[in-house]
Amino acid sequence: MAAVNLNNLLHIVKSLSLFILSLDLFLEGADGSSSQEVDQHLDMGKKLLAAGQLAEALSHYHAAVDGDPSNYMTFREIRFRRATVYLALGKSRSALPDLDKVIELKPDFTHAVIQRANVFLKQGKIDAATEDYKRVLQNDPSNQDAHRNLDIIGPLREQFETAQHFFDNGEFQPAIDILTQIIEISPWDSGLRELRAECYMAQGDLFKAIGDIRTTTKLLSDNTPAYLKLSLLHYDMGEADESLIQIRECLKLDPDHKDCFAHYKKVKKLVKQMNSIQEMINEQRYMDCVEKAKQMRETESQKHFYILRTMSHRCHCLSKAGHVDDALKACNEILNVDPNDVGALADRAEAHIANDQFEEAIKDYEQAQSIDQNNRRIEEGLNKAKKLLKQSQKRDYYKILGVKRTARKKEIMKAYRKLAAKWHPDKYEEKDREKAEKMFIDIAAAKEVLTDPEKREQFDNGEDPLDPEQQSGGQGGPFWHQGFNPFGSGQGFQFKFHFN
Repeated sequence: MAAVNLNNLLHIVKSLSLFILSLDLFLEGADGSSSQEVDQHLDMGKKLLAAGQLAEALSHYHAAVDGDPSNYMTFREIRFRRATVYLALGKSRSALPDLDKVIELKPDFTHAVIQRANVFLKQGKIDAATEDYKRVLQNDPSNQDAHRNLDIIGPLREQFETAQHFFDNGEFQPAIDILTQIIEISPWDSGLRELRAECYMAQGDLFKAIGDIRTTTKLLSDNTPAYLKLSLLHYDMGEADESLIQIRECLKLDPDHKDCFAHYKKVKKLVKQMNSIQEMINEQRYMDCVEKAKQMRETESQKHFYILRTMSHRCHCLSKAGHVDDALKACNEILNVDPNDVGALADRAEAHIANDQFEEAIKDYEQAQSIDQNNRRIEEGLNKAKKLLKQSQKRDYYKILGVKRTARKKEIMKAYRKLAAKWHPDKYEEKDREKAEKMFIDIAAAKEVLTDPEKREQFDNGEDPLDPEQQSGGQGGPFWHQGFNPFGSGQGFQFKFHFN
């Protein structure tokens, strides 16, 4: 039994030795193959880098780094080249680990130390940059880049302290001027940009503040405070859609962020209401628009821009709905706040037209046109108001029937029947019949125009469809145009007093 065990043991040892030998040969071949592939990736990376194809070069350097990390010389070169590509792409945070590794492998590699020092300087890490530049000078005392940048670093700390002093004392423009100079040297310092953004916000220049804060979202990872601030700034500027986009970025990074979620709920609701109002306007659901504007005001009752917007929607939709008195009141409210609101001027002008106040409408349109000379709506409205004013000095079918311009066909017919019954010539003696006939003709003409959608539209646009002077080829008196004759045809006409 012992002999068998010994033989088995010798067999196992022999088999294990053969396996180890085979594994060594395999690894040696694999290393050769891996080394060859690494060289290929390195060569491709160099060619693509020289051609300016940075992203493609970076992918080959990734493959090369992963391929043979045990090769000291190749590994060091690849990491340095990859760091160079990262820097060219503006990804300093990704470049630093490669530079750190290269310097660890070769502490006297001057080019790598200079590159890292430059990164530290751009990031505003003054102490770290100073240490690296001095390290370069220990190995290369005549290095001009190191000398020059140390001279630059010298006054930076004092400049920053001065800028901070100006900011603390409310002197924002001097602070901005100094911070701008420092940022030119250290553009990747998020703290500098945050401070300058605060200065811009204090001056009310939210657009420039947004530019600086947006940059910090790229300089710092998971920068939820920046996305929240961006969202709030866009919201204050009246850009609710963009505010919603930015607050969603915050929640992508931290779904449980309390402040971001609270603002998200509010701005999402507001954007939905604003979109609904626009849909209602497009669909001519004007009273629904008025109600939705009221809800929007309840959602946001503090921010000036959104208050003006709800007032503008009320002015516009009430005017379009024909609620003249309410429209004039709503439009006056917004124009008391902003007398140059072109939309409100146009809406009030339309309300004036519906109220037969043509001269007032012309004044509003002319004021709006002086602000926006290329506005087609204003131009067309002004022409219409002028035509209606001229028309009102002749014959106004709405006044004849005593109905408003917003009256529906049912109201028009009711007024017509009442007046036609009152002025029917058969009811009058010979001495009063001529006056009654004239009144009856005018009443019938008004009914003819106002119950015909096409003719009514012509009249509403300042053109009398029964006036031959305004119609091509018109002949005869104004009320017989296109065959219109309330008395029929032939001699000896007898009035018949019948109304259906």
